[in-house]
Amino acid sequence: MNNYETVFILNPVLSEDQAKDAVEKFVKVVTKAKAEIINKEFWGLKKMAYPIQNKSTGFYNLIEFATENTDIINTLETEFRRDESVMRFLTVALDKHAVAYNVRRKKGEFNRTKKTVAPKRERVEA
Repeated sequence: MNNYETVFILNPVLSEDQAKDAVEKFVKVVTKAKAEIINKEFWGLKKMAYPIQNKSTGFYNLIEFATENTDIINTLETEFRRDESVMRFLTVALDKHAVAYNVRRKKGEFNRTKKTVAPKRERVEA
């Protein structure tokens, strides 16, 4: 079974409900092709590094899925191209290390809010 993740940016003119409906549309495309949805995340409205279609923000989304059918990628990307609300998309195949990383990330092992205090170093004079 091959693992993939796709990240896509939706037009910021959409309401949050419209953005979530668009995400569900793409989830249905994936499940219709007999793929298993592992994870889906709605990252919300984020500022982009550079303007796309004269927009500086967009709704970021991630769908992680597993499938044996490699034709699903072409089908999904065709749907992205047809939908005018999708500004950018990228689908990548995940290797075993990326899959392990995603499992650890979902468990919260890389939580940025945790702050570790470094031990104070003693000054040694020579």
